[in-house]
Amino acid sequence: MSEFPVPAAARVPVRKTYKLYLGGEFPRSESGRSYPVTSAGGELLAHAAMGSRKDARDAVVTARRAFVPWAARTAYARGQILYRVAEMMEGRRAQFVQETIDAQGLDAARAEDVVSAAVDRWVYYAGWTDKVTQVMGGTNPVSGPYDNRSVPEPTGVVAVLAPPKSPLLGLVSVIAPVIATGNTAVVVASEPHPLPAVTLAEALATSDLPGGVVNILTGRLAELAPPLASHADVNALDLAGAGERAAELEAAAATTLTRVLRPSPSPDWAAPPGLSRITPFLETKTVWHPVGI
Repeated sequence: MSEFPVPAAARVPVRKTYKLYLGGEFPRSESGRSYPVTSAGGELLAHAAMGSRKDARDAVVTARRAFVPWAARTAYARGQILYRVAEMMEGRRAQFVQETIDAQGLDAARAEDVVSAAVDRWVYYAGWTDKVTQVMGGTNPVSGPYDNRSVPEPTGVVAVLAPPKSPLLGLVSVIAPVIATGNTAVVVASEPHPLPAVTLAEALATSDLPGGVVNILTGRLAELAPPLASHADVNALDLAGAGERAAELEAAAATTLTRVLRPSPSPDWAAPPGLSRITPFLETKTVWHPVGI
């Protein structure tokens, strides 16, 4: 008797269901809606979950719940977890390469370069987790019997609009610096090319990253961005993928005094990032400490 009774040609393949990533789990949108995702050449690839306003609000609640314990982790521990994400992405390299080819229409060699850069970006920010305080903080000169020290701290929940034309490298470049310093994130993935974001979520879910630190929504930017921009429990907003909606979203964020990182007109996601995407989501705490005479 054959070990495989069903001929391979007759087998029905198991199609992947693309879902949201909230609180470390993969729920469908509460609305039950989905939308077609096509390749750069127009071929239908899959149907992705179409997140709703309620999904966006739920993601903020989840991110807020995860913020305090994540910020309380040691910088060393956060660095280890970010490095683990890089390991998980490396193990899924072939999948990320194919999804990058599908999304951006790149040849295999160029797609390999993009995936390598995305993996390396996690390693880069993993190295910054325990160094930001030394670079951004310090002891201030004062005249008196006391010390004055400034220390950077995470700002809280950050809503991130991922760049639509760089669905993997751009996505990693806006998520990693936010969570490296202890913030939590609610991310709106590339609307036309969300599949790399869902695959990244699967890598995050197996990387020791606590549930809720990163929450990824797929769907229409026009539906998901406004409730995040105006949400009173969102502390900062990254408009990297806002496009023509940047001005209206910044105005909405102003109603709750949410800090905003404006989009670059022509971002080069492959360029060395430096601290340009870390510092906007830090607050400086100044401590006065008496010194005995």
